[in-house]
Amino acid sequence: MRRHRHAKIVATVGPASASPERLKALFLAGVDTFRLNFSHGLHQDHARVHAAIRDLERETGRPIGILQDLQGPKIRIGTVAGGKLDLAAGDRVRFVPEGREGNARAIPLPHPEIFASVAPGQDLLIDDGRVRVRVTGVQDDALDAEVVTGGVISDRKGVNLPGTVLALSPLTEKDRADLAFGLELGVDWVALSFVQTPSDVIEARGLIGGRAGLMTKIEKPSALEHIEDIVRLSDAVMVARGDLGVELPPEDVPGRQKELVRACRRAVKPVIVATQMLDSMVSAPSPTRAEASDVATAVYDGADAVMLSAESAVGQYPVEAVAMMDRIIRRTETHRLYRSLVAASEPEVEDSPPHAVAAAAAGLADAIQAAAIVAFTLSGTTAARIARKRPNVPILAATPDPGVSRRLSLYWGAHSVLSEDIASYEAMAAKASELAQSEGFAQSPELVVVVAGIPFGTPGTTNNLRVIELGRDT
Repeated sequence: MRRHRHAKIVATVGPASASPERLKALFLAGVDTFRLNFSHGLHQDHARVHAAIRDLERETGRPIGILQDLQGPKIRIGTVAGGKLDLAAGDRVRFVPEGREGNARAIPLPHPEIFASVAPGQDLLIDDGRVRVRVTGVQDDALDAEVVTGGVISDRKGVNLPGTVLALSPLTEKDRADLAFGLELGVDWVALSFVQTPSDVIEARGLIGGRAGLMTKIEKPSALEHIEDIVRLSDAVMVARGDLGVELPPEDVPGRQKELVRACRRAVKPVIVATQMLDSMVSAPSPTRAEASDVATAVYDGADAVMLSAESAVGQYPVEAVAMMDRIIRRTETHRLYRSLVAASEPEVEDSPPHAVAAAAAGLADAIQAAAIVAFTLSGTTAARIARKRPNVPILAATPDPGVSRRLSLYWGAHSVLSEDIASYEAMAAKASELAQSEGFAQSPELVVVVAGIPFGTPGTTNNLRVIELGRDT
């Protein structure tokens, strides 16, 4: 079940893909990690999908990652008089707490945090930015605003506040219940929505502990102001271009995407590029050329993974969308410009022995044209450090921990495999040779670069580098 590509594929599960048969087809087409979107579905629905993925994992003998995506706070207007309100540029409007409308033109806003945080000159975007209003005055129980971009708004439409940091936890009561359920199921990653500041990540970390990897979704401009700290506190990052693209000018999103990918590579954290990557394949059997280019751009940027949302959750062609994404990644990674573009965005190696050893392993493997790099890792850190260099050879990540093995399925270039812990140089060479051959990465007399930490069994050391010739050094 070896993937002949480095970048990974994340696919969202929904009505179009929740059956065991469809999940298997998606996995065989190229899915490495499945996303369970807790904005939709009941707990029992997600439990059935989780069980089916674990059954598939046992059937195929390959670790499969499961990502739980929490809904987060949803800011919406209330019920407007008559069901809709037609606004034109230049109109004056008033937002009031729900239940205090008073007149037909008042727009209910059931979020006291907004009244406490917003300031004159800041914008409110309604219905994914289709309607934009600018705040002109603030009172304890009302916001006065002028319509900048008009349109029709109706009941319960979403509201974005790109220039406002709200005193609002990213974890609602629903999220806390969903998180407890997901951790009990045994999800591998938890994606946190509505992150504004580093303290939001710390709050979630306290609840998750070490039971799953914490993935921060970057979808608020305020998060970009603290991005270095947020990345450092996270285990992984998702560039959630949907909400981010509403709150940022569209022309800013591509540059921000590149900045985020580079920041994550520098911090040795996997990064997913998400939202509308092959959106036309929700209803069509092939993508637009612009969408194919979008996926390829994320791969050229060096992203660890690209994600399908509605395409695999509710689309008419979920398997075809995965297969198309797989083909785009493989073709991009074999293009003659790929290596030079990925190398151009390579961050400087951190000044520490573990990072230097990992970088040396990647460089050495490329220089001697090794068949693979075998990384023995307890926490996944060794494999992540090697992957940061984006070597031209595959990374065979061996770990005794099933949870780590599943999380590694999200990392660029990592083919994770369960293996008993090693305790000596001789065992290291013998196991590396065995795994490289049994997993189909190398055969005698090819060379393999082996990386491990000494003393064996100590997480995060990454201090030993060895080259072995299969059939001779074992």
